[in-house]
Amino acid sequence: MLRTLLRPLLRGLARLLFRVEVTAQQADFRHERLLVVANHQSFLDGLLLGLFLPIDPVFVVHTTIAENRFFRILLSQVDYLAVDPTSPMAMKKVIRLIETGRPVVIFPEGRITLTGSLMKVYDGPAFVAAKTGATVVPVRLQGAERTYFSRLSGKHPKQLFPKIRLSIMPARHFPMPEGATAKLRRRKSGEAMRRLMQDMIVASRPQQTLYAALCDAVDIYGRSRRLLEDVKQIEYSYNDLLKMALMLGRQIERLSRPGERVGLLLPNLVPTIGLIFGLSARRRIPAMLNYTAGVEAMQAACDAAEVKTIVTSRAFVEQAKLADKLAGLANVQLIYLEDVRERIGLADKLWLVLWALHFPRSFELPASPEDAAVVLFTSGSEGKPKGVVLPHRAILANIAQIRSVIDFSVYDKVLNALPIFHSFGLTAGALLPVLNGASLFLYPSPLHYRVIPELAYDRGCTILFGTSTFLANYGKFANPYDFYRLRYVVAGAEKLSEAVRSQWFEKFGQRIFEGYGATETAPVLAVNTPMAYKTGTVGNLLPGVDYKLVPVPGIEQGGLLHVRGPNVMAGYLKADQPGVLQPPASDAGAGWYETGDVVEVDEEGFVKIVGRVKRFAKIAGEMVSLEVVEKLATATSPALPHAASSQPDPAKGEALVLFTTDGELTRELLAAKAREIGVPELAVPRKIHKVESLPLLGTGKVDYVTLKRLAEAV
Repeated sequence: MLRTLLRPLLRGLARLLFRVEVTAQQADFRHERLLVVANHQSFLDGLLLGLFLPIDPVFVVHTTIAENRFFRILLSQVDYLAVDPTSPMAMKKVIRLIETGRPVVIFPEGRITLTGSLMKVYDGPAFVAAKTGATVVPVRLQGAERTYFSRLSGKHPKQLFPKIRLSIMPARHFPMPEGATAKLRRRKSGEAMRRLMQDMIVASRPQQTLYAALCDAVDIYGRSRRLLEDVKQIEYSYNDLLKMALMLGRQIERLSRPGERVGLLLPNLVPTIGLIFGLSARRRIPAMLNYTAGVEAMQAACDAAEVKTIVTSRAFVEQAKLADKLAGLANVQLIYLEDVRERIGLADKLWLVLWALHFPRSFELPASPEDAAVVLFTSGSEGKPKGVVLPHRAILANIAQIRSVIDFSVYDKVLNALPIFHSFGLTAGALLPVLNGASLFLYPSPLHYRVIPELAYDRGCTILFGTSTFLANYGKFANPYDFYRLRYVVAGAEKLSEAVRSQWFEKFGQRIFEGYGATETAPVLAVNTPMAYKTGTVGNLLPGVDYKLVPVPGIEQGGLLHVRGPNVMAGYLKADQPGVLQPPASDAGAGWYETGDVVEVDEEGFVKIVGRVKRFAKIAGEMVSLEVVEKLATATSPALPHAASSQPDPAKGEALVLFTTDGELTRELLAAKAREIGVPELAVPRKIHKVESLPLLGTGKVDYVTLKRLAEAV
């Protein structure tokens, strides 16, 4: 009787104080055997689920919670079962409970999050679902971690009554996985439950724009939160970032029109981030130009995206020696930030202080998550650069996907030296920390190999992004103690060398988490994580990514990877059809993107890159991967970089050419190593060309276009 009277009262109070919002995606609780699983954010979670779910469930709670005097009072209002999640026998009680027909609510993490992200997922709840055949309904809680009932430390901002959302996701079933032993089946069930929880986090993300996501971050983490720093060594707060976005967006909109693609030629500095958000808010589309590219490539990028206006800085143009490049560009107008600042008048300042800063959301013009957010350009490593149009949906989905598998939080400090004209540097290195409250140090060049390790040490950075080439050089020049604070070192954009992996483990005790992606997927598709790691792979595909492998004639292992998901681009802009959006499509159908990579996916979902389709040579009728040639060279001479290409051969179709910085590397050494590690003799190059250094793109990738020209010339 007391429960019947209290529940409506508590529900009304919760709605009043926390503005509780419940959304349901085809939710159905009418099942004979029902298991509700939810992420665990605070001590309020059980109460919220009990009040707002349309069922009268039994709650499975940790024994330590049940023993707490305060929580025993709350638990008196519901039916509960106290268990120890580490005990296999405890799950038998839950199985018997579900078999009686009572709906059960369980938290697969077992404990309240200490990071704000997903914690370790226990095998037991998934095994229960598989054993009983129960229907599983996932529920995501958002906002409860910001209450004073959470277990996050004081550094994470708390609010008395934050808005709380409950997202009820479509029901799922867990068939019992195949396995030789019960232990193996239990582990596979646990992995399936982890993936379900990660899928839930991605599927329940807000549908919004970049600027709206920034405004949310400001509300959540506080305007005074200082999180941004660059080479000027000034710490900027969220309020400072908002000022930049509002004022720069207001100034540049006077020189452009809605929907226009505005070129940005700027380094990794905080005002560049502010300008991206400001332009986005006023429906101008930042087109991130690669200032390390040649004049021809930059002109092709401007033509493809119909860029007529480029925003840059005189100081940057002078320091980076870009004057000659800019002088070579046709049909573009240059706007210098120094001139923009001079045009800011008293009316602008009063508008900012008296209106815009108080109502920042009103600055945004109406926009859809499907509208273009930025245009990035492919590296041109295999041809002329193409404009990749990434909508707000793609970038924010990729950030949610990354956050669902790696625990970024306010406790972290990211060191990003990757250029933000590259998708890895923009999404992972800049927008992800800014929108999730992590501190960020922006450095303008990844090539300063002695400076960056010192910065990591001096600023106490915990996360570092890089390419294999850059990480190799940081490792070479760093003191063994420089990276003592790092929690995550994430490698992408190119294949991680085994030599680099070993170097970082031996010298710094760091495990490098290798990932994989493409500009067209905003960019991350797969990544190794502490929860799911396998050496020699690029990890599991991110939640929400569908894939198909299409066989490639002549290549026995794996297939050509086609992907579809919320992080896939809106389409290409190409120089042969300027301004015309070409949506993604492949042999797999409309909306699918063909990566150009041949991959294998094992039974646990780990992705192994076999090679790029364009990086195979056909020798005497056999397909030989140029990456296998490079791996052979690295195995023979691990301390120095190598790269392979091919040239026409009248007798065999094509011939291999190895470019190496090791002057003592010979074909005899390569052949001996090939016999030792089982590489076919066909993959041993006959032509070995010594170079002082390999040509690199600004993103750190090897410039294979240049190498191809060199190979055809030698």
